Amino acid sequence: MALAWVRTPGRGPTTVFLPGFKSDMTGAKATLTEAFCAEHGTGCLRLDYSGHGASGGAFADGTVGRWTDDVLVLIDRLTEGPLVLVGSSMGGWIALLAALARPGRIAGLIGIAAAPDFTEELMWQAMMPDERARLERDGVLHLPSQYGDPTPVTAALIADGRTRLLLDRPIPLQCPVRLLHGQRDPDVPWQATLRLAERLQSDDVHATLIKDGDHRLSRPSDLALLRRALGDLLLQDGA
Repeated sequence: MALAWVRTPGRGPTTVFLPGFKSDMTGAKATLTEAFCAEHGTGCLRLDYSGHGASGGAFADGTVGRWTDDVLVLIDRLTEGPLVLVGSSMGGWIALLAALARPGRIAGLIGIAAAPDFTEELMWQAMMPDERARLERDGVLHLPSQYGDPTPVTAALIADGRTRLLLDRPIPLQCPVRLLHGQRDPDVPWQATLRLAERLQSDDVHATLIKDGDHRLSRPSDLALLRRALGDLLLQDGA
Protein backbone atom coordinates (compact mmCIF):
# COMPACT_ATOMS: atom_id res chain seq x y z
CA MET A 1 0.00 0.00 0.00
CA ALA A 2 1.45 3.36 -1.08
CA LEU A 3 1.53 6.30 1.31
CA ALA A 4 1.43 9.80 -0.17
CA TRP A 5 3.86 12.42 1.07
CA VAL A 6 5.56 15.67 0.09
CA ARG A 7 9.00 16.52 1.44
CA THR A 8 10.62 19.94 1.33
CA PRO A 9 14.37 19.83 1.94
CA GLY A 10 16.05 22.13 4.43
CA ARG A 11 18.04 22.25 7.61
CA GLY A 12 16.73 20.77 10.85
CA PRO A 13 14.61 20.44 12.78
CA THR A 14 12.29 18.91 10.20
CA THR A 15 8.64 19.78 10.72
CA VAL A 16 6.11 16.99 10.14
CA PHE A 17 2.46 17.93 9.63
CA LEU A 18 -0.12 15.36 10.77
CA PRO A 19 -3.70 15.93 9.53
CA GLY A 20 -6.93 15.17 11.31
CA PHE A 21 -9.52 12.42 11.02
CA LYS A 22 -10.67 12.15 7.37
CA SER A 23 -8.42 15.12 6.52
CA ASP A 24 -5.38 15.27 4.26
CA MET A 25 -2.15 17.14 3.62
CA THR A 26 -3.66 19.73 1.26
CA GLY A 27 -5.43 21.85 3.89
CA ALA A 28 -4.59 25.42 4.83
CA LYS A 29 -2.70 24.55 8.02
CA ALA A 30 -0.56 21.93 6.27
CA THR A 31 0.35 24.20 3.38
CA LEU A 32 0.99 27.14 5.73
CA THR A 33 3.38 24.93 7.70
CA GLU A 34 5.22 23.94 4.53
CA ALA A 35 5.40 27.55 3.34
CA PHE A 36 6.75 28.72 6.70
CA CYS A 37 9.47 26.06 6.61
CA ALA A 38 10.42 26.94 3.02
CA GLU A 39 10.56 30.62 3.93
CA HIS A 40 13.03 29.93 6.74
CA GLY A 41 15.03 27.16 5.08
CA THR A 42 13.95 24.33 7.36
CA GLY A 43 12.80 20.89 6.23
CA CYS A 44 9.15 19.86 6.11
CA LEU A 45 7.23 16.65 5.54
CA ARG A 46 3.50 16.50 4.79
CA LEU A 47 1.73 13.16 4.53
CA ASP A 48 -1.57 11.34 4.15
CA TYR A 49 -2.37 8.39 6.39
CA SER A 50 -3.58 5.19 4.74
CA GLY A 51 -7.17 5.60 3.55
CA HIS A 52 -6.77 9.39 3.51
CA GLY A 53 -6.13 11.81 0.68
CA ALA A 54 -3.83 10.43 -2.00
CA SER A 55 -2.67 7.40 0.00
CA GLY A 56 -3.81 3.88 -0.75
CA GLY A 57 -6.03 1.74 1.43
CA ALA A 58 -9.58 2.04 2.71
CA PHE A 59 -10.45 4.60 5.37
CA ALA A 60 -12.65 2.10 7.22
CA ASP A 61 -9.67 -0.25 7.64
CA GLY A 62 -7.75 2.35 9.62
CA THR A 63 -7.20 2.81 13.33
CA VAL A 64 -5.23 5.34 15.36
CA GLY A 65 -2.55 2.71 15.83
CA ARG A 66 -2.29 1.96 12.13
CA TRP A 67 -2.14 5.64 11.23
CA THR A 68 0.55 6.21 13.88
CA ASP A 69 2.53 3.37 12.32
CA ASP A 70 2.19 5.10 8.94
CA VAL A 71 3.77 8.21 10.44
CA LEU A 72 6.61 6.28 12.09
CA VAL A 73 7.42 4.47 8.84
CA LEU A 74 7.63 7.73 6.92
CA ILE A 75 9.65 9.70 9.46
CA ASP A 76 12.07 6.79 9.84
CA ARG A 77 12.53 6.50 6.07
CA LEU A 78 12.38 10.11 4.99
CA THR A 79 13.83 12.23 7.80
CA GLU A 80 16.94 12.45 9.93
CA GLY A 81 17.70 14.33 13.11
CA PRO A 82 15.33 16.34 15.30
CA LEU A 83 11.64 16.73 14.48
CA VAL A 84 8.88 19.19 15.28
CA LEU A 85 5.53 17.44 15.03
CA VAL A 86 2.45 19.52 14.17
CA GLY A 87 -0.83 17.68 14.69
CA SER A 88 -4.34 18.89 13.89
CA SER A 89 -7.27 17.31 15.78
CA MET A 90 -6.66 13.52 15.58
CA GLY A 91 -3.20 14.43 14.30
CA GLY A 92 -2.51 15.89 17.73
CA TRP A 93 -3.12 12.46 19.29
CA ILE A 94 -0.97 10.79 16.65
CA ALA A 95 1.77 13.39 17.21
CA LEU A 96 1.81 12.53 20.92
CA LEU A 97 1.94 8.80 20.20
CA ALA A 98 4.71 9.25 17.63
CA ALA A 99 6.67 11.45 20.04
CA LEU A 100 6.38 8.80 22.75
CA ALA A 101 7.62 6.20 20.27
CA ARG A 102 10.62 8.33 19.16
CA PRO A 103 11.32 10.57 22.20
CA GLY A 104 14.99 11.10 21.35
CA ARG A 105 14.12 12.78 18.06
CA ILE A 106 11.42 15.22 19.17
CA ALA A 107 12.47 18.88 19.39
CA GLY A 108 8.94 20.22 19.80
CA LEU A 109 5.25 19.57 19.29
CA ILE A 110 2.32 21.74 18.23
CA GLY A 111 -1.27 20.65 18.76
CA ILE A 112 -4.11 22.39 16.91
CA ALA A 113 -7.44 21.46 18.52
CA ALA A 114 -5.60 18.31 19.59
CA ALA A 115 -7.93 15.39 20.22
CA PRO A 116 -6.21 12.65 22.22
CA ASP A 117 -8.58 9.88 23.31
CA PHE A 118 -11.34 11.12 20.99
CA THR A 119 -12.47 7.62 19.97
CA GLU A 120 -13.46 6.93 23.56
CA GLU A 121 -14.51 10.32 24.88
CA LEU A 122 -16.07 11.92 21.81
CA MET A 123 -17.33 8.84 19.95
CA TRP A 124 -18.06 5.89 22.23
CA GLN A 125 -19.21 7.92 25.22
CA ALA A 126 -21.45 10.05 22.98
CA MET A 127 -23.23 7.06 21.44
CA MET A 128 -26.73 6.08 22.49
CA PRO A 129 -27.18 2.51 23.76
CA ASP A 130 -28.80 1.41 20.48
CA GLU A 131 -25.87 2.85 18.52
CA ARG A 132 -23.38 0.96 20.66
CA ALA A 133 -25.39 -2.22 20.13
CA ARG A 134 -25.42 -1.71 16.35
CA LEU A 135 -21.68 -1.05 16.32
CA GLU A 136 -20.98 -4.21 18.29
CA ARG A 137 -23.36 -6.23 16.11
CA ASP A 138 -22.33 -4.91 12.69
CA GLY A 139 -18.74 -3.87 13.35
CA VAL A 140 -19.37 -0.41 11.89
CA LEU A 141 -21.62 2.58 12.54
CA HIS A 142 -22.12 5.42 10.06
CA LEU A 143 -22.36 8.72 11.89
CA PRO A 144 -23.54 11.96 10.27
CA SER A 145 -20.84 14.56 9.63
CA GLN A 146 -21.16 18.28 9.06
CA TYR A 147 -18.13 18.04 6.77
CA GLY A 148 -19.56 15.66 4.16
CA ASP A 149 -20.65 12.05 3.83
CA PRO A 150 -21.43 10.01 6.95
CA THR A 151 -18.33 8.83 8.80
CA PRO A 152 -17.81 5.07 9.20
CA VAL A 153 -16.83 4.39 12.81
CA THR A 154 -15.65 0.82 13.23
CA ALA A 155 -15.50 -1.40 16.27
CA ALA A 156 -11.80 -1.85 15.49
CA LEU A 157 -11.25 1.93 15.66
CA ILE A 158 -12.86 2.09 19.10
CA ALA A 159 -11.06 -1.00 20.42
CA ASP A 160 -7.68 0.16 19.16
CA GLY A 161 -8.21 3.62 20.61
CA ARG A 162 -8.78 2.12 24.07
CA THR A 163 -5.24 0.73 23.99
CA ARG A 164 -3.75 4.17 23.29
CA LEU A 165 -5.51 6.49 25.75
CA LEU A 166 -3.25 9.20 27.16
CA LEU A 167 -5.27 11.59 29.31
CA ASP A 168 -5.71 9.20 32.24
CA ARG A 169 -2.07 9.49 33.34
CA PRO A 170 1.04 11.70 33.05
CA ILE A 171 2.47 11.94 29.52
CA PRO A 172 6.27 11.56 29.74
CA LEU A 173 7.34 14.09 27.13
CA GLN A 174 9.88 16.78 27.98
CA CYS A 175 9.95 18.73 24.71
CA PRO A 176 8.47 22.22 24.23
CA VAL A 177 4.75 22.03 23.38
CA ARG A 178 2.46 24.69 21.95
CA LEU A 179 -1.30 24.08 21.98
CA LEU A 180 -3.94 26.10 20.08
CA HIS A 181 -7.68 25.61 20.54
CA GLY A 182 -10.82 27.51 19.60
CA GLN A 183 -13.40 27.99 22.33
CA ARG A 184 -16.21 27.69 19.78
CA ASP A 185 -14.99 24.30 18.61
CA PRO A 186 -18.11 22.12 18.11
CA ASP A 187 -16.11 18.91 17.72
CA VAL A 188 -13.40 18.84 20.39
CA PRO A 189 -14.05 20.72 23.66
CA TRP A 190 -11.36 23.30 24.38
CA GLN A 191 -11.10 21.95 27.91
CA ALA A 192 -9.33 18.92 26.39
CA THR A 193 -6.34 21.16 25.63
CA LEU A 194 -6.13 22.23 29.27
CA ARG A 195 -6.27 18.58 30.38
CA LEU A 196 -3.52 17.76 27.91
CA ALA A 197 -1.36 20.65 29.14
CA GLU A 198 -1.78 19.38 32.69
CA ARG A 199 -0.86 15.79 31.77
CA LEU A 200 2.29 16.67 29.83
CA GLN A 201 5.36 16.39 32.05
CA SER A 202 7.24 19.08 30.14
CA ASP A 203 7.37 22.43 31.90
CA ASP A 204 7.60 24.25 28.56
CA VAL A 205 3.92 23.99 27.59
CA HIS A 206 1.93 27.00 26.35
CA ALA A 207 -1.81 26.74 25.66
CA THR A 208 -3.52 29.46 23.60
CA LEU A 209 -7.31 29.65 23.59
CA ILE A 210 -8.99 31.54 20.74
CA LYS A 211 -12.34 32.72 22.08
CA ASP A 212 -14.08 32.95 18.69
CA GLY A 213 -12.14 30.09 17.10
CA ASP A 214 -13.81 27.03 15.55
CA HIS A 215 -12.43 23.52 15.11
CA ARG A 216 -10.51 24.08 11.91
CA LEU A 217 -8.65 27.24 13.00
CA SER A 218 -7.93 28.10 9.37
CA ARG A 219 -8.78 31.81 9.30
CA PRO A 220 -5.90 34.22 8.60
CA SER A 221 -5.80 35.21 12.27
CA ASP A 222 -5.65 31.54 13.31
CA LEU A 223 -2.91 30.78 10.80
CA ALA A 224 -0.95 33.73 12.18
CA LEU A 225 -1.00 32.03 15.59
CA LEU A 226 0.27 28.83 13.97
CA ARG A 227 3.10 30.80 12.36
CA ARG A 228 3.97 32.23 15.74
CA ALA A 229 4.05 28.78 17.31
CA LEU A 230 6.24 27.45 14.48
CA GLY A 231 8.62 30.37 14.90
CA ASP A 232 8.76 29.78 18.64
CA LEU A 233 9.91 26.19 18.15
CA LEU A 234 11.92 26.42 14.93
CA LEU A 235 13.66 29.80 15.09
CA GLN A 236 15.99 30.90 17.84
CA ASP A 237 14.69 34.44 17.76
CA GLY A 238 11.05 33.33 17.30
CA ALA A 239 10.73 35.59 14.25
